Amino acid sequence: MFDAADPLLARLRATCLALPDAAEKVSHGRPNWFTTRVFAVYGGSVRGEHSHPLLARALLFLPDPGERAALERDVRFHVPAYHGPAGWLALPLDAGTVDWDEVTELVESSYRQTAGVRRVARLEDHRGRPRG
Repeated sequence: MFDAADPLLARLRATCLALPDAAEKVSHGRPNWFTTRVFAVYGGSVRGEHSHPLLARALLFLPDPGERAALERDVRFHVPAYHGPAGWLALPLDAGTVDWDEVTELVESSYRQTAGVRRVARLEDHRGRPRG
């Protein structure tokens, strides 16, 4: 379901694996990045449309609850099948210009919600950001 040589996948992989204790596994035919729980997935489909081309090369992530409403209003974001009911959103990476700083922020936000307090503290120390 994905091309291992895809440059978008390579860039997303580097972003995800830069996080403390992050690992990759293929699940349901898609690359998934996780610590204890999955925090990012590469590719999927729009809820109700199992072959939607916009999500074949997309970042699936768990948005910060405080930012979810704003992201849902942004036409670039979609509710993915399977992950959508659990609160996840998808950002296509092949639909125009990608802001990789934004992608990094979305990945890190999803990581913060799933990785646990100790790993998030390590991320904060690594990034030089204040904790809290």
